[in-house]
This record gives sequence, C-alpha cells and structure tokens, in this order.
Amino acid sequence: MAWSLTVGYVYGTAVRIHVTFLLFLAWIWVAYYQRGGAGAAWDGVAFVALLFLCVLLHEFGHIFAARRYGVKTPEVTLWPFGGIARLERIPEKPSEELVVALAGPAVNVVIAAVLLLLLGGNVGMEHIESIENPQVSLLAKLAAANIFLVVFNLIPAFPMDGGRVLRALLAMRMSHAQATQTAASIGQGLAIGLGVLGIFGNPMLIIIAVFVFLAASGEAGQVQMKQVAQGLLVEDAMITQFETLGPTASVGDAAEALIRTTQKEFPIVDGAVHLRGVLTRDAMIRALQAQGPGASVLEAMAEVPTVGTRTPLDRALALITQRGAPVVGVVDSGGRLVGLLSPENVGEMMMLRAAQPDARFGPWAKRSPPARPVA
Repeated sequence: MAWSLTVGYVYGTAVRIHVTFLLFLAWIWVAYYQRGGAGAAWDGVAFVALLFLCVLLHEFGHIFAARRYGVKTPEVTLWPFGGIARLERIPEKPSEELVVALAGPAVNVVIAAVLLLLLGGNVGMEHIESIENPQVSLLAKLAAANIFLVVFNLIPAFPMDGGRVLRALLAMRMSHAQATQTAASIGQGLAIGLGVLGIFGNPMLIIIAVFVFLAASGEAGQVQMKQVAQGLLVEDAMITQFETLGPTASVGDAAEALIRTTQKEFPIVDGAVHLRGVLTRDAMIRALQAQGPGASVLEAMAEVPTVGTRTPLDRALALITQRGAPVVGVVDSGGRLVGLLSPENVGEMMMLRAAQPDARFGPWAKRSPPARPVA
C-alpha cells in the first residue's frame, strides 16, 4: 500500500503503518502538550500507541481465525482511523465468516476483562469521555476504549464487524448475495440515522455516517460484481483496445500516451508482445517527480499476474484482490498479450447487462488488435 512503512512480519503477515498515522501521533503530542506540557504530551502518545496496539491485536484476531479456514492475510495496515487487514478472500461458509467477524471484538473483550480485573472493575465510559485529561488513569482509559471498540465494531453495518456478523447470520437463510444486499441496506439505514443525529448533535457522526454509507454500497457492489462474474470467462470482459509501451520507452513517452488516451494503466511488452509489467498513472507521476521524463518505464512499472482468455472471470477477479494488482494481463496460448482486465471493466459490463439483460457482451463486440508498442 502506498505511503505505508513495513515495521515487521507476524507469521507471514506484514505489519505496516501508514504515514498519516505517524502524523496523527505528532498531532496528538502537540495537542496534549498545549494542555499539560511535555509530560502530558508523552502520556497522550503512550495512550494512543497502546490503543492502536489493541487495534492491531483486534485485527490479528480476524487474521488467525481466517487462517483456521485456509484464508491468508498478506498485510495489515494501521491508519489514524483504525486497522485494515487485507484478507485474500472472505470465507465462503456463513459459519466461518461469523467466527472470523467475531474473533476481532473477542480480542478486545479479553483485553478489557484483564484491565478491569487489574483495576478492580472501577471503570466507566466517563474515562473515555475524559480521554484528554492527563489525571485519568491510562489503564482505565484503555479499558474504557476497548469496551467502546467492542460496542462500535458490533454495529450491524459495513465495514464494521457487526455488518459481517449480520451478513453471516442472514446467509444461513438466504444466498450470500441477498444477505449482503440486505445487510448493506440495513447499514445504509443506520448511516442515515447517524447523519440525522449528527445534524442536531455531534458533527463527527455525519463523517461516520458518510463513511458507513459508502462502505455498505461498496460491499454490495463487490458481491454483485462477483455474482455477475460467475459463469463468464475473462474474454467476456477484457479490454482489447489499448496502447502498449516498449521496454525502451521513457516515462516521458508514457506521459504523452496518458494525455492522448483514456488509459490509466499501460502494459510494457517486448518485441514478441510478451508482458513485462504495467505502468500505472500514479507510478508514472511518482517517477516523473523523482527522476524526470527520461526515466525508464522498466524501473517504474509493476509486475502483474497473467491469465488465459478462457480463465473463469471470478477467478481472475479474485487474483486481482489477492495480489493487490491494478489489472491482470490476458495472454493467448503463445504467451502474447491480447487483453487487460480490471474491476472497472467488469463494472462497465455489469451496467451494460443491467441495461440489456438479454444482450450478450463479449470480445466479439469490441475485438481489435492492440496498438503497436511505443519504442
């Protein structure tokens, strides 16, 4: 993930900290310093660091539960608003997803119970309300924060764990797609309610409401995409009209191609039309800023997986998710690049199929040889 630093590995899972999280710690230090001096500032940073350690343990609750069902997690990243563990896939059985979803909050329950035991049970939500007060016990605030994390994460709305718990329970009685749509609708309803409360109360609720509403829409869209992809092949959705770059091309050449086309990803191919890698728009801009237009595209490109034209579409989409790749290359039996596939392509196909359910959309409708490489 861009702008994130890898600080270590835990049983094969990369632990990363986003740069904005470090900026958040600096902001916490300054805010607490203004209230109580250097001592309060370091106490504030210690509290936030311990809180995010609890968040990290929460994410590893999900990770270890998912591994029980053969689901790997390449990375977990800490952001100012929490942690994100990137699972290769969602467990297929509702009972498995239920266990994975509950495993994270269960970790916070254990942490809170241990802290309450140490404190003799003398903890209330007033401690989390007094989070900026350096006179309040750090352990008491940490216990209250873990209780808050459990309650907040069990709200039945995506992307919180409660949304996945709700979907898992619904999926025991209906299809996974129907369960996702129902859970997403419930989450969007809750988001609207939070937004209304935010208008008349805490404005922060409005931000949370927007975040929850968009997350619910995104989750439903991903499942719809997966459902549409079932039974189709890569050749039914791949792009066949695109411009390529040769291995001797410069980033400046790529920038010119970016301006005159609508592409955001440019395949790098050799003379035999074998895929070497893909240069994305973001990577192109970073290379221009760091090295200038004369930089080689080979240095700025990223390797991407390849699939055959007859590969099931849902398998190719899963590969994009697992690898975190912007696209996958589509090759023929001779290994020559004949197409590109991205989630955006599948999304466009979904819209076309929704507009004309009986129509067929496939490579025959847009088949055209790719443009010749830019040397």
